[in-house]
Amino acid sequence: MNTLYPIFLKLDQLELLIVGGGAVGHEKLSAVLKNSPEAKVNLVAPEIRKEVEELATDYPTVKLHYREFQWEDLNGKHLVILATDKRELHEEIKKVTAEKHLLTNVADTPDLCDFYLSSVVQKGDLKIGISTNGKSPTLAKRIREYLEEALPDEVQELMDNLQVFRSKLKDDFAHKVKALNDLTKKVF
Repeated sequence: MNTLYPIFLKLDQLELLIVGGGAVGHEKLSAVLKNSPEAKVNLVAPEIRKEVEELATDYPTVKLHYREFQWEDLNGKHLVILATDKRELHEEIKKVTAEKHLLTNVADTPDLCDFYLSSVVQKGDLKIGISTNGKSPTLAKRIREYLEEALPDEVQELMDNLQVFRSKLKDDFAHKVKALNDLTKKVF
């Protein structure tokens, strides 16, 4: 049973550290920026791939640090993503992030993670996160692809219209919920 609690974070208001500038670091940074283009990210690695550098040039809130990880890198951070190929380093950092109460994701190591990055479907303002509890990112990707095809392109227009309708409702909460439920039953 998947007991994970899904949340959506405002990464433009939080400080994120990514340790690792290789292929996995690129994958994690790409996923973060695709979903939160104004995310505040510090990426630390002694060697940073050209793809990471090129990606970072388009995002002024991403800072690249060409050096080994230092314990001070954790200061002021809210979230940490570890994306190197050094499990021992990940384990050391994870011990300290746990002590500091920093939520940490360790790439390809579910047992060390406090959270997983989900596969995400986005159509306008609609965003759906998909989790397989760390068991099969490939299945999550396939489900994402299916939902991207299945959801109509007009979903943004629908949400905008529902927002206008909702803002005009003047009764109590229970009445608003019933009115919106009745209206959306006709859509789906």
